Amino acid sequence: MTVARRTIVGPDGRAKAYRPLPADVRATAVHEGLAAYERGDFFLAHELMEPAWMGSDDQAERALTQGLIKLAAAQVHAVRGNPRGVAKNLEGALGWLRLAADAGLVGPEGVDLPALIRDIEDRLVRPVAGSTGVGRSAGAEGSAGAEGSAETIPLVRSRR
Repeated sequence: MTVARRTIVGPDGRAKAYRPLPADVRATAVHEGLAAYERGDFFLAHELMEPAWMGSDDQAERALTQGLIKLAAAQVHAVRGNPRGVAKNLEGALGWLRLAADAGLVGPEGVDLPALIRDIEDRLVRPVAGSTGVGRSAGAEGSAGAEGSAETIPLVRSRR
């Protein structure tokens, strides 16, 4: 089966990959990616969710999935000891997840999106052992609380 390759324009005005997938296939990809995340296989989580992101033309759904992918990427960087990669990807995850929440999405089945957003916000400002104790502030390059932290941000489970 050949999948059409097209582009759509994202909320940032840039062309984004779009390879249409049915909603049930996208939902399965996200579910499998979240399961990999919870097992600690963050790279696989990122890879499994990427087709779901590229497979939707709904901007809110794409934002939600992109945010989850960025969260998994942040954890990959944490495992590899790359604090700048952690901070950059957490900031990206936060931006995309906020867009999804602002559009009215509540998260994939079982994930409490508002709580996840709060956890990421907390991680970005919380000092980490061995750091200078300074959280992220405007213009404070390289001082994010996320730096140096290999602690996993849990996927907060809702009571659905």
